[in-house]
Amino acid sequence: MKVLSTNVAVRRDDPSNRHAYTGIDKKPRPHIELAVPGPNYGDGSGVVGDSIGDHEHHGGAEKAVYAFAREELDYWQDQLSANLPSGSFGENLTTLGIDWEQTLINQRIRVGGALLEVSIPRQPCATFAGWMNTRGWLRSFTQHGDCGAYLRIIEPGTIHSGDALELIGTPPHDVTMGMAFRAKMGDKALARHVVEVGCLSAVHHEQLVAKLSR
Repeated sequence: MKVLSTNVAVRRDDPSNRHAYTGIDKKPRPHIELAVPGPNYGDGSGVVGDSIGDHEHHGGAEKAVYAFAREELDYWQDQLSANLPSGSFGENLTTLGIDWEQTLINQRIRVGGALLEVSIPRQPCATFAGWMNTRGWLRSFTQHGDCGAYLRIIEPGTIHSGDALELIGTPPHDVTMGMAFRAKMGDKALARHVVEVGCLSAVHHEQLVAKLSR
């Protein structure tokens, strides 16, 4: 398991026209520097020099770094008959050999000089849909079920392309990123299980509680 590419945003006009710009278009750099952002949305990326256009829903400790598998980009290349270079889905880390859908929430990962922790699922949004410019994109991405992974920064440091990913310990529950994603996107049975386990951070736990009460 390793990092194939480390990526930083190039500012683009937001294709959804909801924000002045977007940082979804990320381009490879030889390495990235990580710094722990503040706790809240709007507190910026954990990647030094990265850009975030939607400060209401992005940035902060729970969404400090975003990772996505090269294997999944290859899958979507085949499905869409499109060229998807590393960074195309807005990921800071394009990885090889790790299945994010099956990775446990709160799993710690040593990579380069940093220690990261799997935090919460991505929720596909209007900017992502506009960026992909593919009819029914949000439904297709959601149904496929692999959303990559947002990561917290436990210890900041430098990550280079080619750095190994080392899993540290095992969280004491069975909730994978794929399960948390499906729970977030409407699977009530899984949402009940995730709430019972209590593995998500407070804000995201309470969001699921609110969904179940409706």
